[in-house]
Amino acid sequence: MTKPDPVTIWTIIVGLAIGSYALRFVFIGLVGDRPMPPWLLRHLRYTAVAIIPALIAPLVVWPTATGGQPDIPRMAAAAVAVTVGLFTKNVIAAIFSGAGTLYSLLYLLG
Repeated sequence: MTKPDPVTIWTIIVGLAIGSYALRFVFIGLVGDRPMPPWLLRHLRYTAVAIIPALIAPLVVWPTATGGQPDIPRMAAAAVAVTVGLFTKNVIAAIFSGAGTLYSLLYLLG
């Protein structure tokens, strides 16, 4: 594996920083003092609901710990967390039940 060029790395870092700042500035600097239309506010409510599963799903379905192969403990932990979350409407209970299931099954099937 070749070592990446430092200029390329820094160009990417600076580009991402400028893009991140620009995206935040649009909402805070340009739109921050005006009321947003109701249709936009309605869509913004779903941002976290879309991003969090997008971050978690690949870690459940293709975990790095197993070389990208799905396994029973992670699938079962995800199913338990979703089920507990749906029935209790409690995020903390869902997180701890999923974590408990994952660690228990990893220990038992280990």
